Amino acid sequence: MLEEHRRESIPGPSYDANQLVKCIRTLFYYRHLLGHRSLTTQTLTRPCDVFISYRGADTKRTVAGLLSYHLTMLRLNPFLDSKSMKAGDKLFPKIDSAIKSCKIGVVVFSPSYCESYFCLHELALMMEIKKKVIPIFCDVKPLELRVIDNGYRAEEFQRFSWALEEAKLTVGLTFDSFKGDWSDLLETATESVIQGLIEVEEERRILKNYSI
Repeated sequence: MLEEHRRESIPGPSYDANQLVKCIRTLFYYRHLLGHRSLTTQTLTRPCDVFISYRGADTKRTVAGLLSYHLTMLRLNPFLDSKSMKAGDKLFPKIDSAIKSCKIGVVVFSPSYCESYFCLHELALMMEIKKKVIPIFCDVKPLELRVIDNGYRAEEFQRFSWALEEAKLTVGLTFDSFKGDWSDLLETATESVIQGLIEVEEERRILKNYSI
């Protein structure tokens, strides 16, 4: 995650025609909910759609990087710290702002995710402000995840532990990088993200109409 900031190229995933058509159709419906915004809208002119929380040492070049690339190819606006931050950005203000402005979060849990203070902070903030979160358990089972006491203050340890338990009780995706099919993971994760975005927009429309 934030421990690494080298910009490295990530090979793009291969696309299945049926998968792409399905994603595009769903994506057009999402754009319809946004008010018919053009697919060519520059991503830098609007808040991020999806915040991706991940541990760089485990998944920067794999799940997190490939998913970010895949969503970008579909003209969505993901926030991936290694791609979305530039020299001179303040870490916590930039990250916190992206989380607060995003519509949904994707948390890529990996064996060393809970060893990172930054990862746990991102997770806790998403849970505290009640963002819709899609967990991806990569090479780790939910029951194996626990917060390690690295000298955190008592309130921090409690905050992180609570957020982790909330995430573990959320339906997510599981993936074994040694045996799993990467294209299937990307297809399923992308569909989950787009469907989540649609649900968030529909909820906003209902609340807006109700308040009128």
